[in-house]
Parts: sequence; C-alpha cells; structure tokens
Amino acid sequence: MIRLFKFFRMGASDRHLLIMTLILLATIRLGLWLMPFRTLLKVLAKISRQSDRLQVTQVSVGKISWAVKAVSRYMPGVKCLARALTTQVLMNRNGHSCELRIGVAKGEKGILEAHAWIEHEGLIVMGYLTDLSRFMPLPSLEGVKL
Repeated sequence: MIRLFKFFRMGASDRHLLIMTLILLATIRLGLWLMPFRTLLKVLAKISRQSDRLQVTQVSVGKISWAVKAVSRYMPGVKCLARALTTQVLMNRNGHSCELRIGVAKGEKGILEAHAWIEHEGLIVMGYLTDLSRFMPLPSLEGVKL
C-alpha cells in the first residue's frame, strides 16, 4: 500500500515511464514465450524507432535503467533477456545508442548458462553481474538482417 502512495506522489513523467515500461516488459515477456526470437526482434525494431513526435524531455539512461529494474521487481518470471530487450527499446526510442549483448558460460555442473545485458558507451546499464566476465559474448546482432 505504501508503494502505491509513492507511485501517486511521484512526478507525472516518472509515472508515465513506469507504466510504459510495465506494458513493454509484459509484452516482450509474452513475445519471448509465443514468438520465434527473430520475429520478436523484427517487431521490436519497428517500435524501437525514435519517436517522431517532439519530446519535451528526453528520458535519461539512468531513469530508463531505474524504471526497468523497478518494474521487474513486481513481475514474476522476468529474466535478463526481457529486461535487456525492454531497456534497448526504451533507450532507442529516447535517442540513446546501446548494444544488446548475449553471453554463454558453462555452469559448475557443466550446464550451459546464458545471460543478456545492455551496454551504452562501454558501460553496462542493464544486466550487470559480479561474475559477468565468465560469460563469453556471442557475436553482436547489430546489422544482422532480420
């Protein structure tokens, strides 16, 4: 209940960002479940284009990261790939360059593990792990024909 009060006390732009993030994250999570990955990437590429309408204020990278993390806490089952894709769409729509990175590693029992994260200007803005260095990044999807 206290969190609901905080939501209504925050500024309209923050509320709008959280609502848009919630809708986008839920849609991407559903898309990952129902669609082939290539098809989902095509759809996300279309909605990722920077908004043509004049934006009064551009949402900062920090605010986007905050919103995705905040919304993720209240959506059960959200994994790193859905968070990374959501962050990528929001950053692209706000004119921030970023790169989706996916890495793989062998776990302690020899089981293949994967992790997704977003990099912006050489820094990880979504999906940071303390042991991220153990993941071998796959080739970038940048420029791949979908």
